[in-house]
This record gives sequence, structure tokens and C-alpha cells, in this order.
Amino acid sequence: MSSIIKISSNRIIIENGSFLQQKQEDNLIREVPIALVYNGISHVVMMSTPSDLEDFALGFSLSEGIIVNKNQLFGLDIIEGQNGIEIEIEIATRQFVALKEKRRSMTGRTGCGICGVEQLEQVQQNCKLFPKSNRLQNINPLIFDHCLEQLEQSQTLSHQTGASHAAAFFTLDGKLLAIREDVGRHVALDKLLGWYAKAGEPIGFVFVTSRASFEMVQKCLACGVEMLCAISATTEMAYQLANENNFTLLAFTRKHKTTVYTGSHRLNLA
Repeated sequence: MSSIIKISSNRIIIENGSFLQQKQEDNLIREVPIALVYNGISHVVMMSTPSDLEDFALGFSLSEGIIVNKNQLFGLDIIEGQNGIEIEIEIATRQFVALKEKRRSMTGRTGCGICGVEQLEQVQQNCKLFPKSNRLQNINPLIFDHCLEQLEQSQTLSHQTGASHAAAFFTLDGKLLAIREDVGRHVALDKLLGWYAKAGEPIGFVFVTSRASFEMVQKCLACGVEMLCAISATTEMAYQLANENNFTLLAFTRKHKTTVYTGSHRLNLA
């Protein structure tokens, strides 16, 4: 299924108090209901762009603590229907039993990370955290400008529609290894984390075009990522979670500047 649909639109330009109308063809990003079905039981419906869905299924399963490693996902089938897409996922029996015990009714909407959580206590318990110690060392902040350039150049969906978020993975010397885009920022990150698991968890860090909220930090931690760099802001809960888990959190990363909130020991600031 294509991630873009073309439509005709009418552009209105105000010039000297008058209206000018121009017929044009627009690219709109697709937003499709994606149902994740585990061992025959529907668990969640997310609104997502219908690309990189295998990465999404694996990344979501890991970042939500449904499985703890990629080997516990035995197989998946992507089935397109009239009302959306079902991803049928087969997971290990032990993980499925645990999922049924904590299963909740949850519907995710665009940009929504913890919709449907029934109790406040579940917010910080929806996945087990697996912070790694210190695989990242001596990162030179000078590489961030290069990362930003690659990030901008590689956002195909954003260039075509202006409506997608991106999550990218960079090596310690600023080489772009992968980028995933989606209408939802959490889904873009899940897709990237799925790639990260399949790629053998390479050494590097995640860069996102959105804010670095609590859920974004939590998803990275659950998958063993040690550093998140965001173009936009962070939040108090994200800061607290990062600070408690030896995680490096950067925000407001723009050309020639960034703000380090936690984990500065991974950066070479000499």
C-alpha cells in the first residue's frame, strides 16, 4: 500500500486584498488503522503510515515489553483489508501468557503514545527497561550538524507531504544507518527500533524530528538504546526517566547548538 495519495486542491493566494485561485495536485500522507494481533488476539489499533510495517511490529513489540528480544517473535503476516491493515504476529507462548495478563483495551491515535492506559501506575510499567551501561563514548557534538543535514535530506515523505515525523539512527561518527518516517512520531520511532533489533543493535544513537517526550525515552530504554537526540523540546518526565537510567538525553538540537539534559559523560566536550 502506498504511503502517499495524490489529490486535486485549490490554492488560495491573497494579493493586494484580492483572492487568486490556483488548481494544483497535492500529495497527502496516508493514515491507516493498523491492528496488531498477537497469537490471534487483537491487542491494539494504531493510526500509522503503511510503510515498514514489519519493522513497526517488531519495534512496537519490543518497546512495549511484549517481547524482550527479537527471537521471541516467530513470524508475522500483513493482511490488507477494506477498513485497514492487520498484522498477525506469532510470539512465544510465555510472552503471550504475560501479554494476556496485562492486556488492556487501547486505541492509539496520531502522536499518541500511552492512550488507553487504565491506571496511573501503568504509565511507567508498560515495558521493562533494559539500559545498557556505556557502549557510547567520546561522541563529538560537532557531528550533530552533519546529522541534521543528512536527516533533512533523507526525509522523503516529509518532502512530499510536509506531514511526517522521522526517527534516524547514526553511528558515533555521524553516519546515517537508517531512517523511518510516519505520520505519528511514536510509530516512526517504533519502526526504527524494529530495524535496530533486526540489525543486531549497532552502536550509535537515535535522532528524532519531534520532541523527546517520556514515551520516546522509555521506548529507547526498553530496546537498549543509550542516547536520544531531538530537534524539539523534552519534558520533565522524560528528563527524570533519563536521569534515573544512565541515559543521554539531548533536545533543541539545531545547527551549531544543542542542550544536554542528562548523560553528558558520553560526549567529548574537551
